[in-house]
Amino acid sequence: MAEAFFNLFADGKAMAQSAGTQPSEMVNPTVSLAMNELGIDISYKLPTLLTQEMLDGAERVITMGCIVEEACPANLVPTENWNLEDPKGKTLYRVGAIRDEIEVRIRRLAKEMGIL
Repeated sequence: MAEAFFNLFADGKAMAQSAGTQPSEMVNPTVSLAMNELGIDISYKLPTLLTQEMLDGAERVITMGCIVEEACPANLVPTENWNLEDPKGKTLYRVGAIRDEIEVRIRRLAKEMGIL
């Protein structure tokens, strides 16, 4: 969700890439539905494994709440942790609330970066 919002708002001025320490095989269908409510299709995306190379090339690293602290490569670089609720297993209503919080934070981030 964060990647989709950021890349939409950035409109080519910057790029976000979302990744995780234990990525699923597919996008969470409820997350996909929640984003579709706003006209954003993420159903085709494939979850990505976070790598050190990604971190080395990043201007900014934001975690949503690294589940496996000792295995999280993001702990090796300065990060900002938003500590958001994991949408896994949540209802569409709850995922919508998480989505809305991510959108607010991404808008704020894009403004801080001079993108919006």
